[in-house]
Amino acid sequence: MRLLVVEDEVKTGDYLRTGLTEAGFLVDLARNGLDGHHLAMTESFDLIVLDVMLPDVDGWRIIKSLREADNTTPVLFLTARDSVDDRVKGLELGADDYLVKPFAFAELLARVRTLLRRGLTSAMAEHLEIADLVLDLPRRRVTRAGVRINLTTREFSLLELMVRRKGEVLPRSLIASQVWDMNFDSDTNVIDVAIRRLRVKIDEPYSLKLIHTVRGMGYQLDIMNDT
Repeated sequence: MRLLVVEDEVKTGDYLRTGLTEAGFLVDLARNGLDGHHLAMTESFDLIVLDVMLPDVDGWRIIKSLREADNTTPVLFLTARDSVDDRVKGLELGADDYLVKPFAFAELLARVRTLLRRGLTSAMAEHLEIADLVLDLPRRRVTRAGVRINLTTREFSLLELMVRRKGEVLPRSLIASQVWDMNFDSDTNVIDVAIRRLRVKIDEPYSLKLIHTVRGMGYQLDIMNDT
């Protein structure tokens, strides 16, 4: 599952990204309203955790814009504004839930999971597919040509990221931040090793290769001839 967190407080944003990543989600973090609005309008997310008090474009305007564009991605407002009027306003604008700061992470996680369960109303929402590769997201299972493939938690997160962004060239820095929640260190080969292990499980037994190296740029998952 891919989440977008829009939060301008540095410590809170980092705390949310780390906690949600450790809970098994892919997390994009936007530190201002403009970036958050752009990502929400141009990328596909399963849920958005949205602060109200942002320095440029506030959360009210962002959700209003999303709903006017028929974007139905679930939105959880996370804000210090705790008046009844604020809660009513958020829900009337189209928010799916409203959590007041300070908050317990366990409660946030429970609300996130509840909203995601509500959103899983079709098989399309529960599965990602490319060629004969299928990811069952709720069960965190992978099959290829009907054969079960056992992956570690990290390998599943890496594969989910690549399938969700199929066709895109993913630089090592992006993979490091999304899957390992760390800054990319050019002296480490942890990402290359992980890709190599994933290839052994996903591609090696099959003639059609899905994981490709784009020299000098990163990795790509797509149906194409390897170069």
